[in-house]
Amino acid sequence: MEAILTMRFSNIRLLALALLASAMLLVWPAAARSGTITVATAATMRYAFEDIIHIFQRKTGHIVRPVYGSSGNFVSQVRQGAPFDLFVAADLKYPQVLLEEGLAMAPVQEYARGRLVLLLPKGSPLKADGSLADLRAAFADGRLKKLAIANPRLAPYGERAREALQHAGLWQAIEPNLVVGENVSQATQFVSTGAAQAGLVALSLAMAPQLRDHTHYAVVPSHFHQPLAQGVVVLKGSNPAAAQLQRFLMSPQARAILKRYGYEIPHAAGPAPK
Repeated sequence: MEAILTMRFSNIRLLALALLASAMLLVWPAAARSGTITVATAATMRYAFEDIIHIFQRKTGHIVRPVYGSSGNFVSQVRQGAPFDLFVAADLKYPQVLLEEGLAMAPVQEYARGRLVLLLPKGSPLKADGSLADLRAAFADGRLKKLAIANPRLAPYGERAREALQHAGLWQAIEPNLVVGENVSQATQFVSTGAAQAGLVALSLAMAPQLRDHTHYAVVPSHFHQPLAQGVVVLKGSNPAAAQLQRFLMSPQARAILKRYGYEIPHAAGPAPK
């Protein structure tokens, strides 16, 4: 009798172990796929990226933690050891710099091209004129007191805003009247809150639902400034899931979201030119 009971106990234990092993096999692949990805994200991508990562997290089980700011500041932070896994920049230059310094892994990929707009608060005395002709007139007749842009030394959209003003022959005269945000999102806030009568900011922010009731805009002609080609790169020592998010950013689903926020999609995404 004792032998029979011992044998039954052994069989039950083996069955329990087998069931536990089966359960682990079911759970382990999901656990192996999951992870937290910390992303240094250009401020111009704030609203589009939130929509993109919502889908990505649902599909993969990964957790994405975006940190929004100026691309130039992120380069300094990565150099100082900031624990970012992926860099979604507002240009190609800054990711390429990190790649050349050995702080990122090839390739740098162009995921989208942005556009610059003249953004006005509702009720502004200025006209939504992308040619900036009314901006010139408003500066001359006193309707324009403050113009918001992102910091040209840190933010690609600020650099392009300066180029557009230079193209229009306005930069030197209007520079004392600038309200400079650390990044393009802050410059946009200056306009939406009425701290500035106008701003040169990103179309992707101007198209966000959060701004539609408070502002209107006109697109600045692309030949007024250098292209706003935007790049993404995986950083050294990153969570392996970061490469998966980089690939997803190039997917049809992500591109559809980018188009919805006014981005242009390059015909063939690939490594950034050196």
